[in-house]
Amino acid sequence: MTVKERALEVIERLRKEYPDPQCSLTYDEAWKLLVAVRLSAQCTDERVNRVTPVLFSRFPDMETLAAADAGEIEEIVKPCGLGHSKARDIKACMEALTERFHGEVPDDMDSLLSLPGVGRKSANLILGDVFGKPAIVCDTHVIRLSNRIGLANGIRSPEKLEQSLRRIVPPQEGNDMCHRMVLHGRKVCTARTDPFCGECCLRDVCRQRI
Repeated sequence: MTVKERALEVIERLRKEYPDPQCSLTYDEAWKLLVAVRLSAQCTDERVNRVTPVLFSRFPDMETLAAADAGEIEEIVKPCGLGHSKARDIKACMEALTERFHGEVPDDMDSLLSLPGVGRKSANLILGDVFGKPAIVCDTHVIRLSNRIGLANGIRSPEKLEQSLRRIVPPQEGNDMCHRMVLHGRKVCTARTDPFCGECCLRDVCRQRI
């Protein structure tokens, strides 16, 4: 089995296992997803989803968040860790959106990467989930599973893995595949315990199990 054949098989099996993949960060507007994904760095999505309602209740739009005192933002978001830098980036990002993009979240990679605190992971998530564009979101689950299963060989850099996966994953499948890999990584192919290989729908195509 070639690596591209394995990728297609993984995509199909994960589709059957997780038919309705969703982003685990709660949001109803694109700018709120930008905020949430910045808060998710080194923090669980569950905790972020507890903090963002408080933040958005206090600052209900990007204009009020852009004008907010960074210290007040930090006080709200500090349960997510790295409160000072996250508050600074969130405020600066909202300022950039209001001043340079007329209050609209851009739909291209270069513009998204120009925003403070936005890296390729965040930009890909916005492009895929908000705008429905081809995207590969390389979080820790996707990095771990890709290397275990055999879609990559020792690639730990998110950007290098993204480039590698784009060569073997059909563009229209990338975003949902990554969401499904996150779900599979939390439920079966875990990091903090031994993976539950006996329950894995990929066990006979996984390089680690062959």
